[in-house]
Amino acid sequence: MLPVARLAFEAFLPGGTPDLSNVRSVLTARSTWTATWNSLVTATLGTAISLGLGTLFALLVALTDIRGKAALVFCFLLPLMIPPQVTALSWAQLAGPASPLLITLGLAPPLGASNPLYSAEGIVLLLGIQHAPLVFLAVRAGLRGLPREMIEAARACGAKRLRVLATIVLPMMTPPLVAGGALAFVSAVGNFGIPALLGIPAGYTVLPTLIYQRLASFGPSIISDVAVLSIVVGALAFVGFAVQALVIGKRDYRSVGAPSQALRYALGRWRVPAEFLAWTIIVAILVVPLIALLATSLVTAYGVPLTAETVTLANYAEVLLRQDATIRAFRNSFLLAAGAALVLMAVCVPFAAFIVWRRSRFLDAMAMTAEVPYALPGIVLGVAAILLFVVPLPLIGISLYNTIWIIFFAYLARFLTLSLRPVIGAVQQTDRALEEAARMTGARYLFRLRTVVLPLLAPAAAAGAILTFMTSFNELTVSALLWSAGNETLGVVVFNLDDSGATVLASAVAAVTVVAIVAIMGVTALAARRLPRGVLPWTD
Repeated sequence: MLPVARLAFEAFLPGGTPDLSNVRSVLTARSTWTATWNSLVTATLGTAISLGLGTLFALLVALTDIRGKAALVFCFLLPLMIPPQVTALSWAQLAGPASPLLITLGLAPPLGASNPLYSAEGIVLLLGIQHAPLVFLAVRAGLRGLPREMIEAARACGAKRLRVLATIVLPMMTPPLVAGGALAFVSAVGNFGIPALLGIPAGYTVLPTLIYQRLASFGPSIISDVAVLSIVVGALAFVGFAVQALVIGKRDYRSVGAPSQALRYALGRWRVPAEFLAWTIIVAILVVPLIALLATSLVTAYGVPLTAETVTLANYAEVLLRQDATIRAFRNSFLLAAGAALVLMAVCVPFAAFIVWRRSRFLDAMAMTAEVPYALPGIVLGVAAILLFVVPLPLIGISLYNTIWIIFFAYLARFLTLSLRPVIGAVQQTDRALEEAARMTGARYLFRLRTVVLPLLAPAAAAGAILTFMTSFNELTVSALLWSAGNETLGVVVFNLDDSGATVLASAVAAVTVVAIVAIMGVTALAARRLPRGVLPWTD
């Protein structure tokens, strides 16, 4: 909470004295309201797309007998794991007159035509695709707890499937639909990678990109103005959760009965068309853009076709073996992600045990506080970290600003909840008898923690560490503001390479990160039986 408090202090008490002049100047600036309106429009429309896609796939997976569900879930959740800047880059290579894939296929628009993805519509589309898995996860969980008696009673009365869906299933799914929609909206408001890669070239500014451009142009000299803008972003994100609480609080959605996890609608002759529709969507939103990204990474120059004469691996050799910045970025990202995952895993095991086994209002408040940095847009946390560490630390007199340690601190704050949630769930399902027996025999706390608690919670802690590593390995929203020369991360390198016109090199780095993500997800999927059920969404 210290960075968040420092952010509010700088906005309303710059220099330690009450002064609202910065607040007035920021809130009366036309650029602020233009960016706010753009953020609201893109987040709202993107959420609508997420709701449609996520709900469709949740219904197909949870309530029908389509085949290949494990592979379908894996592929549908992959866009959530792929960094937004990589998503934007891959889609940008799919359209426009310079697309190597379209040129190779003879489908490229004429020279001089604009890339349709560099627009508000392109941002909306990709935000919808990126966050549709959040809706899917929420609705799928709700469908698995839906009482099957209600559905069976309606079918016994002669109600057709569509009528049951419209009058029973979807109304009962209002809480998960609203919750998934709120998560998608908040994530869209704080998304930096997609609006940065697609919006900045088109002159379309949202609040996160406005903050980035202000800091990139003027530096810490306008930090008070940026603090006010960050509060505006946080307030806009809060709107999503406020609407969720307002909608859910109006009605009672409790139900009784056996959950419908074993309930499956037999689609009969419609099963093949349903499977074809689902996989067609996967190919359109995932496979084709990644093929376009791969094609761009394999050509000698952006805008040439992929042929036997132009295909090359030189781009991969350049970014993996020769360029110091990309080599440092791979090293920095790995060390930051692995370090954050290990530290948080060590912290979350005793923290989760305290929260669940020694319940108190103070511990419950701490658990809720851990959610705040993740709920806030990453750009806000980045500004808060700058404010906190731009001055030397007390006692030691060292500043973390412009060092890699400020990024590490931000990762610990932002991804604490990702590591904590699986462990809390595991503690709630664990019998405390072993720990109590060890205590009764005189074992001290650290000994019990090492020999009893940690072995019991190790699978869940490992699952949380995997989620933390994957999320932070390609992170951009926070590190875009905190990186400095020599402390680049992979997300920053992809963004900077594309921004400087080195599109083929950016595509090569992005392709490598996608391969790493798929490999990690695949390995954990193979080891899913040793992990608690549900902690890794693509293995559930």
